[in-house]
Amino acid sequence: MSVPKVGAVTSSTAGTRMHIHPPKIEYFDLDAKSNTDPKGHLRGVEEYRLTAAGLYMYRPVPGHPHLSHFESWLLPAHGLRVTRQSWHPGHERDYDLYVDVVEISSSGSVWKTVDLYLDLVVRTGRSVTVLDTDELLTALDHGLIRADRAQWALETTYRAVAGIAAHGHDAVRWLAALGTITTWRRR
Repeated sequence: MSVPKVGAVTSSTAGTRMHIHPPKIEYFDLDAKSNTDPKGHLRGVEEYRLTAAGLYMYRPVPGHPHLSHFESWLLPAHGLRVTRQSWHPGHERDYDLYVDVVEISSSGSVWKTVDLYLDLVVRTGRSVTVLDTDELLTALDHGLIRADRAQWALETTYRAVAGIAAHGHDAVRWLAALGTITTWRRR
């Protein structure tokens, strides 16, 4: 049996055990070309690009058995982190983009995200799926997130799902229609 981390709650929902945690925080240091993940691991970043729309990051995932690289756009105006992952051969997944609902702030060269539990899986041209609503609601019930932040996360999710669906299940096209241009590396 594992011991929950301080500030974490283990909850049972519909017969399954769920590990509930405070919102995950991540840092992106442009000057140091580093990314500190929610577990406190410092990672080297190959490329940062700052634009009017937000911050682009491309970094390797050394030692990961499935992922080789990922690239993300932090988009403050939309409250989203849009990520495209590159997989080692044989470990590909059946989705194109993974979208986190996040609060984004910056101070000097350091950007910060606070992950508000909800995620979207985008299969371009086919579907968009919302994940982890149960985590958000359980975190709210346990006082790990305020009601106004949970409401903002839900509204941000609804807006993104409606926009992506209205643009042929294409998140990049939806963002471009809003004036947010995201460019990605060639594969």
